[in-house]
Amino acid sequence: MTDAHSKIPVIALTPGEPAGVGPDLCLQLTPPAGCALVLIADPVMLEQRARQLQLPFTRREWKGRASAGAGVFVRTVSTARPVTPGRLDAANAAYVIETLKVAVAGCQSGEFDALVTGPVHKSNINDAGIPFTGHTELLAQASHTPQPVMMLTCPGLRVALATIHLPLAEVPRAVTRDRLTAVIEVLHADLKRKFGIVDPVILVCGLNPHAGESGHLGREEIDVIEPVIKTLSARGMRLRGPVPADTAFIPAQLAGVDAVLTMYHDQGLPVLKHHDFAHAVNVTLGLPFVRTSVDHGTALELAGTGRADTSSLVTAIDMARALIR
Repeated sequence: MTDAHSKIPVIALTPGEPAGVGPDLCLQLTPPAGCALVLIADPVMLEQRARQLQLPFTRREWKGRASAGAGVFVRTVSTARPVTPGRLDAANAAYVIETLKVAVAGCQSGEFDALVTGPVHKSNINDAGIPFTGHTELLAQASHTPQPVMMLTCPGLRVALATIHLPLAEVPRAVTRDRLTAVIEVLHADLKRKFGIVDPVILVCGLNPHAGESGHLGREEIDVIEPVIKTLSARGMRLRGPVPADTAFIPAQLAGVDAVLTMYHDQGLPVLKHHDFAHAVNVTLGLPFVRTSVDHGTALELAGTGRADTSSLVTAIDMARALIR
């Protein structure tokens, strides 16, 4: 590896569901300067989509860091069947999983400095008989990460989740002292390590309305959340809460706060997406490598139309580069 090439950040990019907008976004993207972007995808599919979108596409095979400069490259993983934009095909679900596994292996070996993921279609993967609940869980399993933490960030707000892709009825059982302790430890550590925040302040939401109303609306705050906050605060962490989720995001509560920890997926993410959906980025904390993602779905109805918005992907790439540094 030459000194010049060793200084160029190399980011793996998985386009996600091939029938969705992920390939469109990769093709519409203006290549970031001073960076090698490696599309882990089927080049034939990309060439076909480029023709449909009437966009230029030059196929440059990825041959490793030693020979790489800045620009866009392709690390070939082939789909099982030809792809029609907007039309799901369960036969190609295994292809989506394989692109992620290749990316994780590359991140762990040092071939890639970070991973940016495009949107996947979870039900299509499940319809193929592949157990799949989300990127976060798969990446954690593939990298042997014991406690991944999903955090979404946009300018002015960071929201992390104590539980991720669970049915709402299962959330109370999943909010245990052990899980909550592990999540806060990962969140606190990565706010320091990856985001450079010296002494993070974390606002912790309650699980129940009004944070349980002194036990009248549920005891999870009394039995689980408060004891964890007390224990970790005694270790020097700056934690506030548990606070009612309906007032957690008002300016007075957020003053001086570096991240908000919510107890479940839809407790905090609607607020963040309303705040700035176009520039929201999903960051997986706890992994041994940097991973960011777009914060939108596959948008099948937009695939192949040229109307997909690259804002979230651009922001995800920029965030990955910042976290690498």
